[in-house]
Amino acid sequence: MDGDQQSNPRTVEEVFRDFKGRRAGIIKALTINVEEFHRQCDPEKENLCLYGFPTEQWEVNLPAEEVPPELPEPALGINFARDGMQDKDWLSLVAVHSDAWLLAVAFYFGARFGFDKADRKRLFNMINDLPTIYEVVTGMAKKQAKEKSSASNHSGNKSKSNSKQGSVSQGKYTKTLQLRDEDDDGLEEEEDEEHGDTLCGACGENYASNEFWICCDLCEKWFHGKCVKITPARAEHIKQYKCPSCSNKRARP
Repeated sequence: MDGDQQSNPRTVEEVFRDFKGRRAGIIKALTINVEEFHRQCDPEKENLCLYGFPTEQWEVNLPAEEVPPELPEPALGINFARDGMQDKDWLSLVAVHSDAWLLAVAFYFGARFGFDKADRKRLFNMINDLPTIYEVVTGMAKKQAKEKSSASNHSGNKSKSNSKQGSVSQGKYTKTLQLRDEDDDGLEEEEDEEHGDTLCGACGENYASNEFWICCDLCEKWFHGKCVKITPARAEHIKQYKCPSCSNKRARP
């Protein structure tokens, strides 16, 4: 687990960056790289753990040999339940345990470097602003964002039909354009308000202004183009987009 050797966060901001990196790595394993993750979790092997690293990478490996370990350890034996339950339930279970592990690691650093009450509260609030891994994997984050966006639009009496003028659609995928004409500033602001609470199905992060954004035709989840390695130029030639998870499901016998 070489990914942890260079991680030694000491401030609230550094611990939060460490948390976000590990979280992003685990989300990749449970969404984008789910086929590879499934393959590595062979029930015939010994107790295995899912590790997320600050570099946004993930690894399935045996637990640390030293006792006690340098960092809190993830849940053991995630591979044993792989074939004993439905895939979505198994992934959700791993996601819940991964959320608990990430909090344990973050507050381990907080205790080790003497964070006071105010620092611990600030760290927790920063973490709590992000959807949990469980919410991202199960789609709860997307549902909550839609409900929040719908309530916001209803209270402000904003029409989504106006904001659609600031984008170009092909099938069900929509790419956001940077509106450079000063007369179009109003449309750009309305578009940001419409998509601002939408979460990426890969990394769980919010939509940001002027980012390329693509929707899967099958599961209807939205993704940052960079997270699924789709560029605007490539998207122009896609008639029906399928995200990596849906593509893998269709390919599985």
